[in-house]
Amino acid sequence: MNDSSPPSVFSLHDADPQPGLILNATGAVLRGNRATRDLCRVAGLDSPSRLLPINVHALVNSSLKQGRAIENVEARIPGTILMWTFIPDAGTARVLARARDATEDVLTQEEATRSNRLYRLITENTTDLISRHAPDGCFIDATPASWRLLGYWPEELRGKPLEEVFVGNDVVQKLAETRNLLRDDGYATMTLEIIHRDGSRRWFEIASRAIRETYTGAVIEVISVSRDITARVESEENNRRLADELAHTARLATLGELASSIAHEMNQPLATIVNFASASQRYLNNARTNPECLDRVDDGLQKIVHHANRASEVIKRLRAFLRKGQKRTAPLALNDVVTNVARLCQWEAEKNCVRIYEKLARCAPVITADPVLLEQVLINLIRNGIEANVEARGEENPGAPSAIVISTYVNEHRETLIEVTDEGPGLDEQGIRQMFQPFYTSKPQGLGLGLSMSRSIIEGFGGFLDARPAATDGLSLICRFPASLSHRNRTETTENQPDE
Repeated sequence: MNDSSPPSVFSLHDADPQPGLILNATGAVLRGNRATRDLCRVAGLDSPSRLLPINVHALVNSSLKQGRAIENVEARIPGTILMWTFIPDAGTARVLARARDATEDVLTQEEATRSNRLYRLITENTTDLISRHAPDGCFIDATPASWRLLGYWPEELRGKPLEEVFVGNDVVQKLAETRNLLRDDGYATMTLEIIHRDGSRRWFEIASRAIRETYTGAVIEVISVSRDITARVESEENNRRLADELAHTARLATLGELASSIAHEMNQPLATIVNFASASQRYLNNARTNPECLDRVDDGLQKIVHHANRASEVIKRLRAFLRKGQKRTAPLALNDVVTNVARLCQWEAEKNCVRIYEKLARCAPVITADPVLLEQVLINLIRNGIEANVEARGEENPGAPSAIVISTYVNEHRETLIEVTDEGPGLDEQGIRQMFQPFYTSKPQGLGLGLSMSRSIIEGFGGFLDARPAATDGLSLICRFPASLSHRNRTETTENQPDE
């Protein structure tokens, strides 16, 4: 780097911390300062020219011809990014090249550029609506998804209040509740049914988070993500409708299987009515000669009315069991439900030499459930118990008596339970796990839907249906209802399980 040319106006100082070079008109290095030599050594470069941009010749030529400095020209070496400035001296045809270490600034800018590009890619292509709101709910900005989800372009939404865009039932109330949650907790979610700008109804699931001022904690902005869940809501409604259809079909099938029991229940009061009517007719014929017969006629008519009402109740109970429609939950006296179901299944049980015993809680528990669906579950559990008892007796001793016990009680956790215990062959742990799976059955003619549907019905009430081995070597099927479904019992005593 020997220089025999005329002296330049430029000077390089070794005390300067920034690399500096003096270049001739062709871009060759004439001199460099200590910072330049140190940087070459650290970077492992054999020449200071390696520090310069690859187009240094064109840069020097342009600077000299135009008579102006060229700034912020990037050059990258291992571990460092340099920004060069080329300052011309037209009198000597030399250029002063000074560099600064811009590694951190350039990397930060590149990262910001990548983040901004990614942010724009996400916001412009996401199917969810991302929006910013003022504390009063007015839109500040929104992503392009607003056109598809709401019928408004982002430019149209700016400045609009939420109440003007989200139109529907209970929207104002839910928005007020959400603002309170954002103020208190900083986060809130809500589900809204709104009317789209085109008039169609949409369901939205909206999650919002509050941005607070650092020192005062006041909400200064709200970020929300809104998702269209209309398809999911419609699917859930369709699934509920199909479940109701399946439950109704199962009730019809159960009715056919209980036909003999129904005929027996109706035959008893009807036969009694005929007997009392015939006797009353005979007493009435003798009333002229024996006035005391009129008392017998009156007694017979009263009993006819009683048994006619009993037959009417049987018909009403069967019609209620078969009715089709949405679930109607109401407080139920559990002991009464169990007694009614036991009566429905009594004839089938007696036909198979099975006795049904009731062990009812003294506290008369009350739960909230649909009476028809609960009866359907209990009938299914009792009939499974009857079939298990018959299977356990086998063909060698088909007439041996057996029993099924239906218990109601409240445990120490204030849970209300119904337990149906049989004397069947029982199941091992694997069998118990499989018995509630849809379409799993051990019966040659079974569909494997009874217990699966029964568990779904109980879970729909907020409870749970499970099974465990019984002390009778059979199986206990347990309907468990949490304390939240139970009403205050008539007595405050908690009853233990029957086998404790």
